[in-house]
Amino acid sequence: MDARLNVFTSPVAAKAWKHIIAAGKALGDSTLPAATRELVMLRASQINGCAGCIDMHTKDATAAGETAVRLHLVAAWREATVFTEAERAALELAEEATRIADAAGGVPDEVWANAAKHYDEDQLAALVTQIAVINAFNRLNVAVQQPAGHYQPGRH
Repeated sequence: MDARLNVFTSPVAAKAWKHIIAAGKALGDSTLPAATRELVMLRASQINGCAGCIDMHTKDATAAGETAVRLHLVAAWREATVFTEAERAALELAEEATRIADAAGGVPDEVWANAAKHYDEDQLAALVTQIAVINAFNRLNVAVQQPAGHYQPGRH
């Protein structure tokens, strides 16, 4: 994939990316389960059409022990039976927070309440921050990559 803009050679963009990357790394120290983080990042990336992030998070999740069956079913998590209730709540929150333009008023109270049943306050903070960070990555990647059809795995 050839990028339209090399964000690492632009002083302004490189500085901003450095902070976004650091934020993503800090979330690895949270008590939010790593599998949940990867599933959420994969689902948001699917919604946003970020091929590079889908590729990367599928590989990262596989390396962390995630099964191919679960990874293949993330896009259809509502119908799939392979996810825990906590993971389903996280995936629902990820979808609602990623599709904020589709829902006037933002994340519905019942979606938040469902997530709060499964995650403590620190984990919820990590979850919503992870959703925000992956959405930032997705949007930056989609904006600077060449038009659809030009992504090549391994060149992310």
